[in-house]
Amino acid sequence: MSRFDVDLFVIGGGSGGVRAARVAAEHGARVAIAEASKWGGTCVVRGCVPKKLLVYASEVSRQLDDARGHGWTIPNAAFDWPTLIAAKDKEIARLSAAYASRLAKAGCEVIEGRARLVDAHTIQVGDRTMTAAHILVATGGKPRLPDCGAWISSDEAFHLEVLPKRIVIVGGGYIGVEFAHIFRGLGAQVTLMHRDARVLRGFDPEVREQVHLGLVRAGVHVEAGVKLVDRDATHVIVCDDKGNRPIETDLAMAAIGRAPLTAGLGLAEVGVAMSENGGVIVDAFSRSSVAHIFAVGDVTERVALTPVAIREGHAVADTLFGGKPTPVVHHLIPTAVFSQPPAATIGLSEPAALAAGHEVAVFRAKFRPMRYALSGRDETVLVKLVVDRATDKVLGLHMTGPDAPEIVQAAAIAITMGATKADLDRTFALHPTTAEELVLLK
Repeated sequence: MSRFDVDLFVIGGGSGGVRAARVAAEHGARVAIAEASKWGGTCVVRGCVPKKLLVYASEVSRQLDDARGHGWTIPNAAFDWPTLIAAKDKEIARLSAAYASRLAKAGCEVIEGRARLVDAHTIQVGDRTMTAAHILVATGGKPRLPDCGAWISSDEAFHLEVLPKRIVIVGGGYIGVEFAHIFRGLGAQVTLMHRDARVLRGFDPEVREQVHLGLVRAGVHVEAGVKLVDRDATHVIVCDDKGNRPIETDLAMAAIGRAPLTAGLGLAEVGVAMSENGGVIVDAFSRSSVAHIFAVGDVTERVALTPVAIREGHAVADTLFGGKPTPVVHHLIPTAVFSQPPAATIGLSEPAALAAGHEVAVFRAKFRPMRYALSGRDETVLVKLVVDRATDKVLGLHMTGPDAPEIVQAAAIAITMGATKADLDRTFALHPTTAEELVLLK
């Protein structure tokens, strides 16, 4: 008989925590999981899923414009923000309930409430305490906000009562770019401010250039090279090489990153080593400095992507209860930015490949996709392949254009398996598609 109430206690009901809890229970472990807010965490409640739903809605304006070039006569279309938000909320509630239901069906004890560590093996949720042989922290992150004035984050953007007529977004990463397109596609005037000359720092330079052009073509006013911002009741004050300039706005949104959500958990008090930002420091098995305490997902400050958190959570369950010690190697992770058009990538950018010592060969194609032949939309597809010249191995794939995320996800299988340029060359093309360019690049 174990001296602990459960074998595993999971703090956080997001993607990584839910996967770990469910798989551990399926391995036969006694599992409890606590969530302080809604089941599904950042991705389901205030991230990937609601954002993609809003992306779909905002793309309709583009589709209406293109339809006229294909012979459709479309009356004046009207958009209603409250209808969209209500429909989104209904779907998120369904998904959140499904997460909790699946946990219960797997045999997990599902607890609603904020959990914290009383000691290294004891967790308190409200008035209740439980002991656990192992503890997994999967509490995710929270948005960072500027110190000045009134700002919203993407969390609040999903629950606005009205669509702003004018919005300023600060931040040139995934969230800033995606929400700039969302609000612009739904009819708002959008200004996007960021520090670099181009958005999406860390991506391949040609992808950054194409996404920047996509923002401009969509009618987003892009302010690059911003050093500081301030906020008053009706303006965002931007400081750059041109001096201080006020920009009128109805709403200001910060998309400047997220911070680990660890405050009040009691981790440092039980000896868990933390980063300066409050992240949990872990090894390849997601184990913290306290041997029986693990952490996965955004709270570890490794790779802040939902599929990565899911893989890490699954690996912890397999390591502890599946008889299969499983480290997670954060390598060749495909990722997408749902700009309009979207961008997607896997592997090394051209500068990163050169910095790593590779002699590279670059293959690229840039063209207007067939879907715009009749509508005349001024938009191009970029397909860029970075190849090691000595081994012919594909080091990276970078795309912008319609369906880029779907194409890169499929190609990621081959690249993860070690595909060479010759492997792509001998693959038959599926014509006419955008994806066929992968096997036609010269």
